[in-house]
Amino acid sequence: MNPFPVLRWVWLAFVAVWATTYAIYWSPVDFLYLCNVAVILTCAGLWLGNSLLVSSQAVATMVIGPLWLLDVGWGVLTHGQHLIGGTEYMWDATRPLWVRLLSFDHLAVPLASWWGIRKLGYDQRAWRLQAGIGAVVLLLSRMVEPWKNMNFVQKELVTFHTWGPAPVHLLVLWSVLVLIVYWPVHALLSRVMPPRLTGARGDGRIAARVG
Repeated sequence: MNPFPVLRWVWLAFVAVWATTYAIYWSPVDFLYLCNVAVILTCAGLWLGNSLLVSSQAVATMVIGPLWLLDVGWGVLTHGQHLIGGTEYMWDATRPLWVRLLSFDHLAVPLASWWGIRKLGYDQRAWRLQAGIGAVVLLLSRMVEPWKNMNFVQKELVTFHTWGPAPVHLLVLWSVLVLIVYWPVHALLSRVMPPRLTGARGDGRIAARVG
């Protein structure tokens, strides 16, 4: 039995609306944003009851999601100024407000993945899987629509400069994600979440804690 008999249907319905809307109002290429990849993989993880997939997206989003909210909140308080950057599109009046509000998936994904690993257990392989996913997505992002600066593969977030030639820039960006975002979240979840049972295939069986 799937451990998420209701949540998986709710999430699937949301993703159906979200994906259709994004394809129409933004671009199919936008599904390469790491945050959008997280929506799809979280849906797959909840649907399959797969601890590894859900855990990997927890690793990917539990820092990025709150930072996104912080930047949006700062923009609201300062009438469009941005503390970090990357959420300027939320003030793009050429897009319907309801379409922009779908971007609150930045909060829905970490909340859903947190709930998911509470039931499925945290898979210790998650940060390695997400490091691999990140590498592939960053490389693909560099190949399409450079003017969008998807996932900051053309210019970095703070000063909008490049860290040297393309391979160097991608390596630095990937290293920042893995070492400053993914690894600390992995270390935290390893301590506070129940582990996935060794040998289980993400089926929700959880090993008992010792001590």
